[in-house]
Amino acid sequence: MPITLLPSVPRRRDMRPYLLLLAVVVIVLDRWSKIWIGTHIPSGHYITVIPNVFRLSHVFNTGAAFSLFAELSPAIVRNTLIGFSVIAVLVVLGMIWRVGRVYSLTGIALALILGGAIGNLYDRIKLKYVVDFLEVKIVHYHWPDFNVADSCIVIGACLLLLEIFRNQPVGSDE
Repeated sequence: MPITLLPSVPRRRDMRPYLLLLAVVVIVLDRWSKIWIGTHIPSGHYITVIPNVFRLSHVFNTGAAFSLFAELSPAIVRNTLIGFSVIAVLVVLGMIWRVGRVYSLTGIALALILGGAIGNLYDRIKLKYVVDFLEVKIVHYHWPDFNVADSCIVIGACLLLLEIFRNQPVGSDE
């Protein structure tokens, strides 16, 4: 007589390694883009991509996101931002560990934020500034220069907002 085992419950694949891989891809794209800019555009110069709308520039940001606090003492701002970034990276890693077992928009958002935070943290530690190179102007509004890491952080934050305001099915625990 054959031995019957209890029916197996299908296991969900743990998505955390994939989320961490997404964060690594963001870090690599951020580093590659900053290295490309550094070798192709001299500091303080730019290449026009779409006239009066979009340029690739090469600027050094010693302030926070979008050059906030750039007028303060660079050492104080840098050390404060490094400390804040380290805490943010640890918090986001903890959140990925907690919610990353299953595929979700929240997990993807957190991975984008993690990759962006580490990308800019690397610059602050290694270079003492962040390389920014994407310059956008829409009509009379001129966006402060930003980079791939900044873009991923903003996209991740927007995805988190979408997730917060998305209608959840009644009885859902996600």
